[in-house]
Amino acid sequence: MKVLMFGWEFPPHITGGLGTACFGMTKGLAKNGVDVLFVVPKAHGDEDETNVRLLNASDVTVNIDNEKDRSYWDRVQYMEIGSNIIPYVGPERFERLVEEQRATSHFQSPVFMPRYEFSGKYGANLMEEVSRYALIGSSLALEHKDEFDVIHAHDWLTYSAGIAAKETTGKPLVVHMHATEFDRSGENINTLVYSIERRGMEAADIVITVSDLTRKIVVEKYGINPDKVITVHNAVEPNDKKRSEYETCGLKNKVVTFLGRITYQKGPEYFVEAAHKILQYDPTIHFVMAGTGDLLPKMIRRVAQLKMGANFHFTGFLKGNDVDQMFAMSDVFVMPSISEPFGIVPLEAMRLDVPCVISKQSGVSEVVENALKVDFWDINGLADAIYGLCHYPKLSEMFKREGKIEVDNLKWEFASKKIKAVYEKAIEITK
Repeated sequence: MKVLMFGWEFPPHITGGLGTACFGMTKGLAKNGVDVLFVVPKAHGDEDETNVRLLNASDVTVNIDNEKDRSYWDRVQYMEIGSNIIPYVGPERFERLVEEQRATSHFQSPVFMPRYEFSGKYGANLMEEVSRYALIGSSLALEHKDEFDVIHAHDWLTYSAGIAAKETTGKPLVVHMHATEFDRSGENINTLVYSIERRGMEAADIVITVSDLTRKIVVEKYGINPDKVITVHNAVEPNDKKRSEYETCGLKNKVVTFLGRITYQKGPEYFVEAAHKILQYDPTIHFVMAGTGDLLPKMIRRVAQLKMGANFHFTGFLKGNDVDQMFAMSDVFVMPSISEPFGIVPLEAMRLDVPCVISKQSGVSEVVENALKVDFWDINGLADAIYGLCHYPKLSEMFKREGKIEVDNLKWEFASKKIKAVYEKAIEITK
């Protein structure tokens, strides 16, 4: 079986869990006899292509005077804007703006330039890049039509490309919902992103969600037919290195770590407040917040306000081996997410013998038994769980031992077998 896969990032060039998940998934699919053509906005040349063939969207040229290339545009919905997204635009106004853009663009946008260099990031021209990516996706799908059986698009950034590829080739489309707009923004959603997500899932033959929690949101808030929504939980790549092979932090005291995007969704404020409570009883513990995000300045100010600077460390964004190095220095990992579709990071911690505290509002809590689970808003419960793992050695050792056994059975090879079955079902229902 062969798959044309659309993704926005691929290791080592990642900004979060999506790229890591795609990498593990493609390795698992290869072990299950699935060949993957993976389209990225921008390939850097240092990606591991052992189990995947990368197609670089930045290398594709477009001749909009050519009738074939111009026809691709009919399959792309696009609105050029000067910022990442327009917030709080209602559906009717959104449709009107799209039509106005179509009527006045006359193909003068940078999207229609013969060559276009993607940043592959999440910057000011994000929607422009999403639109160009969809245009290229349609072109690449037709060019490689005989090289794949099914199309697989990851997250809203690539849904338009997946739809265009489906309409161009007639091949079945599977879209993967890793995180919804409700996870990222709470109830104050951006309606443009919501519209793209809904359109992608409506056009898909099958929707994969990373947890039952996400599946419920997809069905109830997007109105997607539950019969075509299938949960396949994420997994983690095994780590051959033992904890003892990493450097130690040099501290004799306990280290408690938060690692992830420092955004509303991840609940960093609850981590900071729990740390303050714990330090009232044990002023020797050190807390680490690893990552970047829009709430980082606020977290730094709050730590200073609470006079925790001597016990609190901000590392910035970590990836690759630095993530495992951080876990090897940690005694407890904490994920207090407000809404976490899945959450691979606890699995990465557990594979290096780090006991975890995770929120009940996370998809990973559906598959992990050997972690302490608390409501994200329960600061006292969060503090108690962290304190217990730091001060009761037998409790900590039990979670280390059982957690490692558990996570070793949550491999991408097994998850990808389920994804392959989804592909087979999508092909069957579209015959």
